Amino acid sequence: MKRIAALILLASLSTSAFALEPFVVSDIRIEGLNRISAGTVFNYLPVNKGDRLTSEEAQQAIRALYNTKFFSDVELERDGNILVVKVVERPSIAKLTIRGNNDIKTDDLKKGLKDIGLTEGETFDRLALDRVQQELIRQYYNRGKYNVSVTPHVTQLDRNRVAIDIEIREGKVAKLKEVNIVGNTAFTTKQIEKNFESGTTNWLSWYSKNDQYSQDKLSGDLKKLQSYYMDRGYADFNLDSSQVTISPDKRAMYIAADVVQGDIYHISDTHLLGQLILPEDTLRKLVYVHNGDLFNRRAIEATSDSIKALLANIGYAFAKVNSVPKLDKVNHTADITWYIQPGPRVYVRRVIFQGNTRTEDDVLRREMRQLEGAWYSQAAIDRSKIRLQQLGYFKTVTIDKQTVPGSDDEVDLTVKVEEQSAGSLTFGVGYSQYSGIILSSSVSQNNFLGTGDRFSVSGERSDYLTQISASYGNPFLTENGIGIGYNATFSRADYTDLGSQYASYSNSTKSFSTTLGFPITDFDRVSGSLGIGSTKINTYVGYTPQVLVDYINALGHDTIHTWTGSIGWVHDTRNSYWAPTHGGQLSASVNVALPGSTVQYWTFNGEANHYWPIGKGFVLYLDGKVGYGSTYGNQTYEFTTADYNISPGVGYKAGQNVAFPFWMNFYAGGVTDLRGFQDNTLGPRACAGTAANGGPITALSNGYCPGSTYSYAQPIGGAFKVLGTAEMYLPLPFLKDINTARVSWFVDVGQAYSSISNFRASQLDASTGVSLHWQAPIGPLIISLGFPFRSQPGDAQYEERIQFTFGSQF
Repeated sequence: MKRIAALILLASLSTSAFALEPFVVSDIRIEGLNRISAGTVFNYLPVNKGDRLTSEEAQQAIRALYNTKFFSDVELERDGNILVVKVVERPSIAKLTIRGNNDIKTDDLKKGLKDIGLTEGETFDRLALDRVQQELIRQYYNRGKYNVSVTPHVTQLDRNRVAIDIEIREGKVAKLKEVNIVGNTAFTTKQIEKNFESGTTNWLSWYSKNDQYSQDKLSGDLKKLQSYYMDRGYADFNLDSSQVTISPDKRAMYIAADVVQGDIYHISDTHLLGQLILPEDTLRKLVYVHNGDLFNRRAIEATSDSIKALLANIGYAFAKVNSVPKLDKVNHTADITWYIQPGPRVYVRRVIFQGNTRTEDDVLRREMRQLEGAWYSQAAIDRSKIRLQQLGYFKTVTIDKQTVPGSDDEVDLTVKVEEQSAGSLTFGVGYSQYSGIILSSSVSQNNFLGTGDRFSVSGERSDYLTQISASYGNPFLTENGIGIGYNATFSRADYTDLGSQYASYSNSTKSFSTTLGFPITDFDRVSGSLGIGSTKINTYVGYTPQVLVDYINALGHDTIHTWTGSIGWVHDTRNSYWAPTHGGQLSASVNVALPGSTVQYWTFNGEANHYWPIGKGFVLYLDGKVGYGSTYGNQTYEFTTADYNISPGVGYKAGQNVAFPFWMNFYAGGVTDLRGFQDNTLGPRACAGTAANGGPITALSNGYCPGSTYSYAQPIGGAFKVLGTAEMYLPLPFLKDINTARVSWFVDVGQAYSSISNFRASQLDASTGVSLHWQAPIGPLIISLGFPFRSQPGDAQYEERIQFTFGSQF
């Protein structure tokens, strides 16, 4: 700045020779331009042809050109009546590099540099570079890195250009070595520090980073210190002073805080004053402190927030509720008054959507519970935001209100969304010693062409399975939210070469169904469906578990025709689709093979789960599932065991109820079920072949089958299943966006049983481990590391430590 001032002064002096004699400018000539056009100079030059130039006006012209920051030197000369403007251009920035930065992303740094005026292609300003250096140091100081060094290097290039290289040496974060609170006689320092974000080093510091000092964390902790006392009755608590000391090597920090606790106060009286709008009795229900209670600032502020929220729900969007405590320092009591200023009642003029480049406005608008032309309602706006988040189309959703210019009773709402992939293109290649090479692919889109419709097509091919399925759904067939969906599936499976991994039989299935969904409330939806299916089952004597062979032979049919009907209900209060932090889901469905089907059966599936935020980024998730199936009605088959090659005593008589069909059995185990065990391997198992007496072979307690074709019993599933999960989602210090990745510690407990009467809690299997859910560039990725800690005899061969699934999003 001093250099510029000196140049201006020198330039003024250099012009004084001709400026003493004013003249009329007949023409203007610019000299010294390389990159900058003459038109740009004329645009900033406050002198035109025909003007009479004086000494003062010449100095103003020089200042005007300097202020553009395009030039390092400016001179004015006179050639007859021609004004000659000689300039020396500042160099341009040809290249800008930043290195050594780990804490702050390069893209974020360059964005900040651009705002200051330091970016490639722009004119180089040494002062701007100095400001950048100081700002970077300040940012690292806020992160607790006090031994950071930021060194800019400027290299002169040809054609009046420069290359700027900013070298950053971040150094180490200063560690918090001691927190000393003085004057806290009512509570120990340990009690107070429990709520602090900062803390001295402990065995979890490697993960929580709590011992890394930062000014922002200190400020927040000092406010928590004040709140700790004022929430426990100390209404006149005061933080007298706080000091931060840094060690000579700038690696250790010491914090000292002097507090004046004051006295404990009780509430003597409460008042509601101002424009109440609603009956006082109604508002009194939102007052969380009462006469005789301990003074509690959190409860007092919660009262203000609740009254504001209530008023905002009936149109008073800008209501103010201020709490004013009046302290009686003699009797140690507090009289609390809430002053209510509702402001004007407003309605929403317009709802504007921004950021939805792929999704149609109508898809967003149908989720809005705040309508245009209606009174403003904060509850309706909050619910609208949750419904938009539950779609799964958007990474973030924000709703802002703006007053309408010239009106005090109208607002516009701006719904800003950041779209994310709502579909996936998944390819999978795997290998298993049982099933060989596994190829799979699927295409799914939950927001087809931005309409909100859903479709998917998937296929899988392995040594034992070929499956193709397609589905389509329109969640808003009608304006009131009635939806329709269709699903078609074909599969052919042959498990005969898999040994004891799966039950050895083959089947071929074709099915089609259509579903209608009906909204009941904002949180509840019921659905009903009808379908038709056909399954052909082939069993093999000596290879298929004998109980399955007997079932098909006794039934008298190897092709099973089924008419199905189902009804379901879902209650969903989750706050997000991808990464909920609170709320939950209840669901129940009943599927029935209708009269006229080869086997008349029904199944029930129920699930209940919930998310609880428990502070500091931790989220607790509990989930329970149950599945049950049974047959109903009477069968009309009548034959004797001599008609089929089946075990003695097996065969259904007229009027006898058949057993639950084994191809509809429930299984346990897998990456999305009971982690730590292979897919569909837990539960009842049976041996292949027959014993010497012609009956089924009974497996030993360890699953071994003496005299069977296979050494071990094969999983056949059961008609009853239970599964429970407790999961703790952990905060990641290096990742703030939980929509990108989440890590959890889990405990899974579950088992499948042949029937509900066979349920034994002692037979439940259990596992624990960690799981990573990552919205990776290749698509949703789930990796689980599971450790079974409770299992049944014979389960050891089905344990699987690492399990994962992945795909590619679009």
